[in-house]
Amino acid sequence: MAERQSDDTRPALKRSLSMPMITLYGLGTTIGAGIYVLIGKVAGSAGMYAPVSFLLASLLAGLTVFSFAEFASRLPKSAGEAVFVHAAFPVKLLALFVGLCVMFAGLTSSAAISRGFVGYLHEFVAMPDWLAIVLLVCTLGVVAAWGITESVMIAVIATIIEIGGLLIAIWAGYENFAELPARLPELIPPLDGSAWSGILAGSVLAFYAFIGFEDMVNVAEEVKDVRRNLPRAIILTLVISTVFYIALALVAVLSLPLDELAASEAPLATLIERKASGLSSMISLVAIIAILNGALIQTVMAARVLYGMSNQGWLPSALAAIHPVTRTPVLATAVVAGIVLVFALWLPLVQLAEITSFLMLFVFALVNLALWRVKRRGRPPSEAFVIPLWVPVVGFLASAGVVVLRLASLIST
Repeated sequence: MAERQSDDTRPALKRSLSMPMITLYGLGTTIGAGIYVLIGKVAGSAGMYAPVSFLLASLLAGLTVFSFAEFASRLPKSAGEAVFVHAAFPVKLLALFVGLCVMFAGLTSSAAISRGFVGYLHEFVAMPDWLAIVLLVCTLGVVAAWGITESVMIAVIATIIEIGGLLIAIWAGYENFAELPARLPELIPPLDGSAWSGILAGSVLAFYAFIGFEDMVNVAEEVKDVRRNLPRAIILTLVISTVFYIALALVAVLSLPLDELAASEAPLATLIERKASGLSSMISLVAIIAILNGALIQTVMAARVLYGMSNQGWLPSALAAIHPVTRTPVLATAVVAGIVLVFALWLPLVQLAEITSFLMLFVFALVNLALWRVKRRGRPPSEAFVIPLWVPVVGFLASAGVVVLRLASLIST
């Protein structure tokens, strides 16, 4: 089925996002989901080598970041990953499968973040977990349907607050950096397989902390000067996230006993309470804002994937309907919120994160392979952001290789 023809009488998405806004959009989903919820879980798998897990996850994500940046300048469309793969392999079922994987990853990510929200909420309010999740997901659905400018402005404010929270956490544990030279041998993994098995398991979880840059391509139709701004914003998001993640992972493993860090449902609040008890309530509040922000952005992204696939003619046309006042895909947003609610009430956090990571590694492998094939066909458009041909090749091998190694590790245990 061909892409639906444009109709001047039909409401369209609103192109209103500047480069700073789209960068903060990416940082909001990346930072909120990763550090505030999962740093303790990564330490539980990798131990003192948690910073290495974050570094490996960053390198793996970095290869694909550049592939996404080039594709975003070539094909700036909603449901970006599905559109990218379809450009190289014009098989409708494959594109639909990729789009559904991306949407499912967004749904599981939002559900995981929603479950992480409960751990921090209990620092302030005692209420049943299920009630907190229902109230959260319904509120996020309403905000996401309100409007893209309004949703992203809320995300921008929340992202600035959560970056401040990370700086507070780093400041609280800065004295431990003085111990770094003496404790460096504890942080360098040996060559034996048992240590690297834990590091690899941690890197799969840590990779989830970098998921966010791919969300940005799904709001491409709402970005100003998209071919210039979107690739730069994608790369900048990865660089800033990596700096924060490694710094916080170092602070966490140097400051807290590993069993306490791994068991904590609110790991950064635990760190602050140990180092600067007067600020623990503040960091929990910031964590709640960060987690809400990440869940909101994932909800917006998943709705745009549904809209984009419908607009391409791969899903029912009703999902491509844009509300004339909000200029958002209201029905698609409602469907996403409903599925997120079911997932958040059903699956545990670590399982949600593992599912999301494996799905996105699979999608990243396909996107890298698709870019390699597209680049071999001919010269890119003059305005495109261009990377060397070897980057998507290595990105494909790395993404596929981590999936295979992790599966082998799970089977062997």
